[in-house]
Amino acid sequence: MPKPTNATTGQPTDPTGPTGQLATWLATTTLEEIPPAVRERAAHLVLDGLGCALIGAQLPWSRTAVDAVLALEGAGDTPVIGWGRTTSAPAAAVLNGTFIQGFELDDYYPPAPLHSTSLVLPALLSTLSQLDTVSGADFLRATVLGFETGTRVGLALHGPEMLSRGWHSGSVFGTHAAAAAAGVLRQLDAAGFEDALGLAGTQSAGLMAAQYEAMSKRMHHGLASRNGFYAAGLAQRGYTGIKRVFEREYGGFLSTFGEGHHPDASQLTKGLGATWNTGDITVKIHAAMGGLHPAVDAAIALAADRELVADDVLSSRIEVPTAIYHHGWWVPERPLTTIGAQMNIGYATAVALLDGQVHPEQFTAARIDADDVWELIARTEVREVNEPQDPSWDQVGYNTRVTVTLRTGEVLTQALNQPHGGPDDPLTDEEIRAKYRSLTAHVIDPARAAWIERIVLGLEETEDLTELVDLLAAPALGVLD
Repeated sequence: MPKPTNATTGQPTDPTGPTGQLATWLATTTLEEIPPAVRERAAHLVLDGLGCALIGAQLPWSRTAVDAVLALEGAGDTPVIGWGRTTSAPAAAVLNGTFIQGFELDDYYPPAPLHSTSLVLPALLSTLSQLDTVSGADFLRATVLGFETGTRVGLALHGPEMLSRGWHSGSVFGTHAAAAAAGVLRQLDAAGFEDALGLAGTQSAGLMAAQYEAMSKRMHHGLASRNGFYAAGLAQRGYTGIKRVFEREYGGFLSTFGEGHHPDASQLTKGLGATWNTGDITVKIHAAMGGLHPAVDAAIALAADRELVADDVLSSRIEVPTAIYHHGWWVPERPLTTIGAQMNIGYATAVALLDGQVHPEQFTAARIDADDVWELIARTEVREVNEPQDPSWDQVGYNTRVTVTLRTGEVLTQALNQPHGGPDDPLTDEEIRAKYRSLTAHVIDPARAAWIERIVLGLEETEDLTELVDLLAAPALGVLD
């Protein structure tokens, strides 16, 4: 592969500043310096992300995206997951990220909301299509450093406050995750990483109003992945980006996007190389926006063994913090789109109470428009509560309380700070493997799924990723067909 052509000294402009420290860490961290438990977890996150891509590849809105993007970009040499087709590397990053985000089943990071695999994996797959042989060990190292970068930038920006202001937080600070990961594969030096981070920051965007009816919400992280891919590629060829992008007072990343909520640049480097956020990335078990998962878990627990029907419920009250209230609640109207249903706490909680699950089956057109669901939504109240009177209610995280009053007079209540899968109750690796197998069983044959799983969980011993790419590229079935 061509070596970096950045014409600087190889050092960032201010090695002691937050941008310079992060850039230097990215350029110098080896796989051996990443703890084995973090590497193992990252491999399972890769497996989960690829399972989400395979089930997301042939969704109706994904097919529309493929038709539109290929009409714009044409053929190329980078595979589109689950299609048996190729396109340009940037376009493939857009589409593959769109697939991973396609059914709201992919990971998220609660303290600074972003969907890490939909950012990092597409950028890496597009990058390796332009390089000579890439080993699984290098791919895994790039993955972890991308995960760590995205979460740290999100923490510095106070990601939940971005959501409250209407930004799609992950697509704003996800460009850095993609740029960091792609930059690792391109062997950028610290000066090159400074440029890549600066180029990533100036391409950040994403409006959360896309959650109501637009297909574009599915594509936000794919676009951010493409932008990070571009940032690393431009930096490698000597195209310079914003220097000290995180500490610039005028037009810098944190000062501009963080206006009004006091961003904290120290979060970029706090515990760098000692504290690993990868282990706190949440793997979803429900096909809905991550902030809704505590309410869904609570509703499923309340309805367990009761076989509730809509007429049993007199009222349902859901209490959530500000970020979830603004991100996940508006009074829905029929007809509700699939994306609207997956983002709306009233709909997700209603089907959780009635069906005992929030899986792809809850988002068919017939279920979304079912009368019993809308009867229950009409009896649902959602409150924004940031200082609950009950001192036992944890003030940190996605704390949610669901209270259901039955027509019998019985009152059921359940409060959760995190869902199953959250940092304090993570899915086990076994559960992640089970989720992957369940998802892929809908869309590819078991032998192909098992082959992908073996390669991904053995990345450190894999010398060449060509076989994995070929397995991902072959056509998949549509889960909603």
